[in-house]
Amino acid sequence: MNSTDLIAIVVLGALFWIYRNLDSIKEFINDQFYDNDPALGVNSNGTRDLVEVLRDNDKNYLVLYGSQTGTAEDYAKKFGKELTARFQLRVMVADLEHYDFDTLNELPDNIPVTFVISTYGEGDFPDGSVNFEQYLNELDAEMLDNLRFSIFGLGNTTYEFFNGAARKALDKLQNAGARLIGALGEGDDGAGTTDEDYLTWKEETIELLQTELDLSEDEDKQFESSFGYTELTTIENNTSLGEPSKQYLPNATLQYNSEGEQRGPFDLAQPYIAPIIKTKELFQSKDRNCIHTEFDISGSEITYQTGDHLAIWPSNPDEAVSQFLRVFELNPETIFDLKAKDSTMKLPFLCPTTVGAVVRHYLEITGPISRQTLGLLVSYAPESIKDHIITLSKDKSLFASEILASKFNLADALLSLNNGQTWSGVPWLLLIEMLPKLSPRYYSISSSSLSEPNTIHATSIVENTPNDTTGINTIGVTTNLLRNIQLVKTQGDLTSLPVHYDLEGPRGLFANGQLPIHVRHSTFRLPKDNSIPVIMIGPGTGVAPFRGFVRERFAEIKRDGSDSLEKMGKMVLFYGSRDNDDYLYRDEWVEYSKTLEDKFEIDVALSRVQEQKIYVQHRLAERKEEISQLLQKGAYVYVCGDAKRMAKDVQHAIANILSETKGLTESEAQEVVKAMKVAGKYQEDIW
Repeated sequence: MNSTDLIAIVVLGALFWIYRNLDSIKEFINDQFYDNDPALGVNSNGTRDLVEVLRDNDKNYLVLYGSQTGTAEDYAKKFGKELTARFQLRVMVADLEHYDFDTLNELPDNIPVTFVISTYGEGDFPDGSVNFEQYLNELDAEMLDNLRFSIFGLGNTTYEFFNGAARKALDKLQNAGARLIGALGEGDDGAGTTDEDYLTWKEETIELLQTELDLSEDEDKQFESSFGYTELTTIENNTSLGEPSKQYLPNATLQYNSEGEQRGPFDLAQPYIAPIIKTKELFQSKDRNCIHTEFDISGSEITYQTGDHLAIWPSNPDEAVSQFLRVFELNPETIFDLKAKDSTMKLPFLCPTTVGAVVRHYLEITGPISRQTLGLLVSYAPESIKDHIITLSKDKSLFASEILASKFNLADALLSLNNGQTWSGVPWLLLIEMLPKLSPRYYSISSSSLSEPNTIHATSIVENTPNDTTGINTIGVTTNLLRNIQLVKTQGDLTSLPVHYDLEGPRGLFANGQLPIHVRHSTFRLPKDNSIPVIMIGPGTGVAPFRGFVRERFAEIKRDGSDSLEKMGKMVLFYGSRDNDDYLYRDEWVEYSKTLEDKFEIDVALSRVQEQKIYVQHRLAERKEEISQLLQKGAYVYVCGDAKRMAKDVQHAIANILSETKGLTESEAQEVVKAMKVAGKYQEDIW
């Protein structure tokens, strides 16, 4: 027997063994890569064929979502859960990222599809929905004439292209022959009405679906969880105590490259636990705080570009965790495991885990309560207040005045409604499925990848806003966490803080000032040609990316010398703050000016040091001739900060300058600004 024959026999034997043990291999793969990791794909046979998965799992309704930060996913799951509970539909809820759509028109005509799509940036689809967008762009007429669909978009009217992704999807689907059920729903985060927008759309759409599908509603249907629940007795190495991803559990092994850096990719599925190597207070004010934080990424494969966003993964504060546990009479030490009843579903967080870990690390417990959430709790309300809860859940105006105006989170609201008494009997599994996941918070990076390739800087104002109605302060989860760390590192006294955190983290993972992070790439970029002038407008922490921009040019000049400075286009920064006490990075701008000379200028609007307030848009108007000349030379305009007022006022100011200096009508000037946005010469990083 020669070596070739021997190899053939070995290969055939291996193939036969694989065939005989195929089920066991599949089970092992699912256990390792699917069942316990909520971030990975959920179709257990590994196929990306949407219709195949739908049929294999005997589904008769499809909900697809495209989500950038998790909000669209949350609404999609709410919609699917309601269809299941009210009409016993067998709903599959899936991420657009996980499937291909070539067979979409092969769906049986009695299976409608609901799309829930968020808009990111200037009318763009979420990062994970690029394949779906490409599919839509390649559609021809009548290719989807078998499809019936409804669609809800999540957007922000302060952006130029409001709900751009959902509107594009609607247009492409209809042009391909698909039939819309109802109307496009559009949630507006800019107006703070997303929940009510969703409820209005949902009620109208479900009414139409009842007719379309001849659905009958089960009035007595009780909550039924999508997960099997098992209580456990011991914490093992595979038990999550709040780890941000599976890779950080004791039974896992982190992967490193040849240079000793932790391997990525680092994203919503897996962050990097980054050491905080520097943190300081930026404000001089006694009642407000702004924290500068520097994260060390040298131990990872993370790279970033100047203008990107930093995602910081927070945990909930001790006070909020204790209150939530008390309201629902939960034992934080309870250990449990979840198993999805449906192979198309994914777990909401790492399992097995503990109740305390879920409340602290995985659930959004400090966000505002929605009217729909309150409605889901009617069955479990104390009898003495049940009628009032029903009324609140149905009366939009009353809910707004009694709950929203007080800025209650879920626990605040339930305690207030029940005179400080607990709500016993609310199923833990209902809370798990009802509340959104605790998601990362995004900050404009305030460092330069050229001058600081191994660190990422973040600039954040600490939210701690008093509520005159209730006396309960509105607390920013991540910004107060950063302030806790800043005080521990600089003075160690936390007694004056409104909230406190477990800074050690699960199994000491965050000890010594470390937090989970990842980078979200953006299109907010300096022009590649540094001879092009740049106009930057950023009041408050809106100055963060412009600090990065200026540091980028500063580093270029340091590297390339004076010849490069002569060729560089002018950079003008319009910066606004209340007064000198919250003038961010004041000393740094002086240093940059010494090197960049007349190629960099900062124009500061201190709004509260004189009787009449002065903002950045006023400074722009004062220098209209110079701004006009810079625009004539092809200047790029960048705006960062508040979307509700500032960004609109700045856009109006730029349009006015164009109108007054170029002889354009107001509408013509606005069209020029829109054209600049489309061309990438007017960029916004607003929130």
